Amino acid sequence: MWFCMNLVCGPEGKSSAVLLRAGEIVEGTELARKRRLSARNDKELAKGPARLATALGVDRALDGTDACSAGDTPLRVLAGTPVTPDQVSNGPRTGVAGDGGVHPWRFWIANDPTVSPYRAHVPRRRRS
Repeated sequence: MWFCMNLVCGPEGKSSAVLLRAGEIVEGTELARKRRLSARNDKELAKGPARLATALGVDRALDGTDACSAGDTPLRVLAGTPVTPDQVSNGPRTGVAGDGGVHPWRFWIANDPTVSPYRAHVPRRRRS
């Protein structure tokens, strides 16, 4: 239904990636607003994994893109403002059941207004 964005951060053949959960649109805000018409304000443009991908125009066409390349690519990750360890919060993953839902594997910058809120896993109820 929705696209999310993972950055692979390990060597080829080894599973390791980071799900980008949210972000702040710092350039191209008008284009992001056109892509995310339901956002009530600019802080909501990329507040959540699927919203981030939609605001940035990320879809399957970008699978395998080298986001660290200095070349002409449609997606690049650039160095931002340094963050100190005391600015980083962590907690359980959002909407994940079982052991994956209890480990503090979700990280975010404390007090960042673009971070999506934590939501506990709620099992789906089958209709009878």
